[in-house]
Amino acid sequence: MDRIAVQEFSSSSDSSLLRPSVVSLSIRDRAALYAAYMPFLRNGGIFVPGNRVCKLGDEVFLLLSLMQDEQRYPIAGKVAWITPMGAGNRHTQGFGIHLPDDDSGRRLRQRIEELLGTALGSTRSTHTM
Repeated sequence: MDRIAVQEFSSSSDSSLLRPSVVSLSIRDRAALYAAYMPFLRNGGIFVPGNRVCKLGDEVFLLLSLMQDEQRYPIAGKVAWITPMGAGNRHTQGFGIHLPDDDSGRRLRQRIEELLGTALGSTRSTHTM
């Protein structure tokens, strides 16, 4: 079974309707959460693997499922990290979403850090570092 599942929803093809992209991400275990979490961003962040083309600052609406939590976390964030295909650093292609500085972002960051516990201090590599 895959540890991370990504589903992208396309927004309107009419460029005059600039709406954020919608991405659904399901993280199924602690190791996958550790690899995806970006604690070095001011508000924290989540790395989304995949080949979606985006630019820094693009708005993304993320529907995040974490391990055994029944709740899905809806997050409106911005792209703050991009790992392109063939980056040469053996990191997974994808983009990182900076969590918002609001209640939803703070709750999600707190929940992720609760789930990770002592793993936050690990030196294992992640999708970004």
